[in-house]
Amino acid sequence: MVKKYLLSILCLSFVINLFSQKQSERFAEITNPNLVHINKMPAHASFVSYSKMTDAQNFVRANDLENYIFLNGVWKYHYVNNFDDRLQNDFYKFSFNDNNWSDINVPGNWEFQGFGTPIYVNATYEFTSWGFPPYWDRPNPPLVPKELNATGTYRKEFEIPAEWEGKDIILSFDGIKGASYFYLNEEFLGMSKDSKLPVRFDITEKAKIGKNILAIQVHRWSDATYLECQDFWRVSGIERDVYIYARPKVHISDFFAKAILDENYENGLLDLTVKINNLENDKSTYKLNYQLFDDKNKKVAEETKELSFVDNVAEINFLKTIQKVKKWSAEEPNLYTLILEIKNENNESIEISTKKIGFRTVELKNKQLLVNGKPILIKGVNIHEHSEKTGHYVNEELMRKDFELFRKYNVNTARTAHYPQPELFYQLADEYGIYVIDEANIESHGMGYSLQVGGCLANNLEFLESHLHRTIGMFERDKNHPSVIIWSLGNEAGNGYNMYQTYLW
Repeated sequence: MVKKYLLSILCLSFVINLFSQKQSERFAEITNPNLVHINKMPAHASFVSYSKMTDAQNFVRANDLENYIFLNGVWKYHYVNNFDDRLQNDFYKFSFNDNNWSDINVPGNWEFQGFGTPIYVNATYEFTSWGFPPYWDRPNPPLVPKELNATGTYRKEFEIPAEWEGKDIILSFDGIKGASYFYLNEEFLGMSKDSKLPVRFDITEKAKIGKNILAIQVHRWSDATYLECQDFWRVSGIERDVYIYARPKVHISDFFAKAILDENYENGLLDLTVKINNLENDKSTYKLNYQLFDDKNKKVAEETKELSFVDNVAEINFLKTIQKVKKWSAEEPNLYTLILEIKNENNESIEISTKKIGFRTVELKNKQLLVNGKPILIKGVNIHEHSEKTGHYVNEELMRKDFELFRKYNVNTARTAHYPQPELFYQLADEYGIYVIDEANIESHGMGYSLQVGGCLANNLEFLESHLHRTIGMFERDKNHPSVIIWSLGNEAGNGYNMYQTYLW
């Protein structure tokens, strides 16, 4: 009896120590600004993967394509108010019973659906405004409280069709507020902290045909909170679209269509670089074709090149001059249609993508901002992502209403105050003719602007990686949009070494 009793105590002690270790490991991760993500795919330009040319030519929306499945809708949800009370075991397993969990709409912030408290503050941090003892009356980066650091846990069951067998499968969260941990089919996928850029994972090896279980755990506050001190409602959860999509093993991974004007501002100069991945591990020959059409659907450029892969990656470049190009500006937002197509050695189409691009040159000359060689007058607004019903989730109808009001009241510029907007926003800016000042998700207003030790985070090397990651991610996603005429490194974030590094990049 004594031996059994001692063994029980030892086992209980082991379990308690293991529980404490898991708690401290997770908290160490969400308060480590050098750890900006785990396993997230590299940032790339926004585009859609098509399997049919007619769909690409008609710019069919992703949610109407067979190779995209949107996971928006009702999810199962569990909420706790404090970090230490969060679920830690089994919630990501098939066998877990979530019948007694609440329902929650995705996208949508949980505070707008009856869970926790939305907090509005301007220049301070949420937890310093609430005055937690003993030292939360002042910021203490990169630490955050565990008290009232709400944690939301989500689960979603979905089906993958048999037609996706043998393809690459990608999971995308276009925006999720809070330090987020992702699990698929009982396996850990990764982690992310930046709330306003896509979080994408290659789930090919973990996804399966038929039933799949996706689980996400979101912590409201982390070291990332120190860089997201914007003057708006501080809320949490899955804020933008969630979807999976299938693509062929040979596919476009990124492209950069630099479309500017010559020195006389008459002809267009297209400098197109495309990256292609080949995961087939075969010796087949592949080629890439690009076509460029004007607004009258007249083809103005086309070229095909054979692909040469090194370590399963090919990077190919095209240069073309477009005579008497129709320029893009707020007054005349002329757009061209770029179509990219991968073909195999039998001239069969493997993958297609398309993008609306515009030719324009932006310069600073003699202390003036010029677009296409002419001074422009900025008549601008700042825009926040906000809906009275859903929080920070804004649907297309509301977004288009903003653009209609811009045009009606002679607004020609929008600054994405103070973080990148959803991808659709930039497509609409290209279409409506709205200049965009694209701003990185960096605001550390609550730290002030002192360059002394413990002062602004722009001069705190512990946050260098976070500054770079957010700026690079914004640029890589939005680089093909003619509407973006200025890149902003952040707002009310001070100055220092970290800002110099992002500027130099």
